[in-house]
Parts: sequence; C-alpha cells; structure tokens
Amino acid sequence: MIAGNRSINYLRISVTDRCNFRCRYCVPSTPFTVIAHEKIARYEEILRITRLACELGITKVRITGGEPFVRKGIFPFLENLCALEGLKDVSITTNGALLNRDKIQALIQMGIRRLNFSLDTLDPVKFERITGRDRFHQVWDSIVTAHSLGIFPIKINAVALRGFNDDEIETIAGLTLKYPFHIRFIEYMPMGDSDVEKKQQILTREIQEKIESALGPLTPMEKEDNDGPAKKFKLAKAKGVVGFITPISSHFCSECNRLRLTSRGTLRPCLLNNYEQDILNPLRNGASDRELQAIIESALTHKPLFHHLTDPKSKDIPISHMTSIGG
Repeated sequence: MIAGNRSINYLRISVTDRCNFRCRYCVPSTPFTVIAHEKIARYEEILRITRLACELGITKVRITGGEPFVRKGIFPFLENLCALEGLKDVSITTNGALLNRDKIQALIQMGIRRLNFSLDTLDPVKFERITGRDRFHQVWDSIVTAHSLGIFPIKINAVALRGFNDDEIETIAGLTLKYPFHIRFIEYMPMGDSDVEKKQQILTREIQEKIESALGPLTPMEKEDNDGPAKKFKLAKAKGVVGFITPISSHFCSECNRLRLTSRGTLRPCLLNNYEQDILNPLRNGASDRELQAIIESALTHKPLFHHLTDPKSKDIPISHMTSIGG
C-alpha cells in the first residue's frame, strides 16, 4: 500500500485498552472508563481485517495493548494470526509481567521471535512508583527468560523523564554491555491527560550526552530490515544496541510505514494525529472484503507528513490517551 511517497507494510494492532499497570505517563491523571467489551473488536474480526490488509501489502504486524496478555484467549488468536498468508513477521509489545517460560516457549513455537518490553527503571522501588505496581522482578525475569530461550532481538523501551528515571539513563544504556538487548530511549509524547508535565520531558541530545559522558562514544549504526524509527548506536565492546526514538526533537513522519488498528476497530494512520476511520461497524454491518479494503485504502489517504506535538495551539494534538490507541 502507498501513502504519499511511503510504502505501508506494517500494521500495529491493539487487542485491548486494558492494562495491569498504571504508568503515570500513559494513563490519564483523571478517572476514565475502559471501553465496553461489545465495542472491542473480536479476534475473528481482527483476523479478517488483518487478512485483508495483508492482501493489500501488509507483511509485518505488531500486537500491542494496553497490555495484550491481559486479554483472554490471546494465545489461540496469536497462533491463527501467525498462520495468515503473506504475513512474514509477528512481534509483540508487552510489559512482561504476565509472561513466564511456558508462555514464551509457546510464542516461539508459533514463530514469534521478537518481543518489545516496556521498562523505564531498574530500581524496584522506582518501578512501583512509575507503574503503580510492585512487579519489577516478574518483568525482569521475563526479559532474562526470553533471552535464554533465544528471543532476538529483545527490545527494551524506556521513556526518559526528568524526576522519574533521568538518574538511571547511563545504567539502563549500560545493559547493552552485558546483553545483546536493543535499549531504546523514547522521547515523551505529550498526548491525552497524563500525569506528566512538559518540563519533565528529556530530549535525545541530553540523553545521548549523559550516556557518552559515562560510558564513552556512541557509534552510529546503519538501519536493517525490520528496524523501526529508532536511530541506532553502539557503545565500544557492547553486545547490544542503544537506540533513540525522536518524535519531538527530530520528526520521522515522512519515513513512517505504519497503520494502526485500535482495539475499538478504528484505523489510525498516525499515532500523533486524531484522525481515525471506523472499520469495525462496516464489518459488523455486512461489508464485503472489497468494501473493507476500500476503507483501509481510504484511511491511508489521511496519513500526514508531519505532526503538531510541538505546536501547543494546534487542534491536531492527540486527545486520546495511549492505552486507547495502542502504543
């Protein structure tokens, strides 16, 4: 599929807006209601939409949430997803708290080889303060177990925030000296009603300076197949990779090859733009495969070349919180 001058081959699917964590930069600071079950896309509906998207050129899918493993029946769904014709790569973003050796082995048997873990601190006390849950050791055990079972690459996403984890940036990056992990520092994206102030945002240049001051120079690396928007670097003698995802300081919108399917059954061409196109209700109302594919193609005509997060007066700043979209 083509959007502007970009080839779109990557579909990110949110299977639920529910999460077992309450990360302060992700969920709203004010009370909110989760989406009613009947308004969440059923697995068979997701599979049909994904099959049609694959016929249009999607070859890569990432499963997200909320937290995908809180949804019942996720493993049979993943097995059916991996069997779709034309789908070459299935990966998952998770906080890792609900995984164990048996579940990771089941993912491997399906053909899933890539996991992204969200982990913003290596301090159990700080972990509970950020996530609202005392689950650090479960998460770390999941990461180490996945590594021992051959999952590669393991990507660890850390949102760097002043007053949250800025004193750990060097330590988190230092994991790459011991493990072949891809540590990715993500600039905080001010969207929705989170419990984070803009002054806590740390941009990539400062993060990189902290790492190099403590651990030495970061050498740029070339992009490879299946790489996302992260700019990759390597410390001397490191086994892993340090990456930076820069939605604020350096837009990568013109290179974006993604389309999102939210748990509510809407197509979202851009994470950082409010535009969504409903595909679930047409599906439930009897739309044909071709009619549904036309909706997918129509959604992509709204894929922007840039976002407006740095313009506080813009009407296009996302009002949805991350769990309702899918990270």
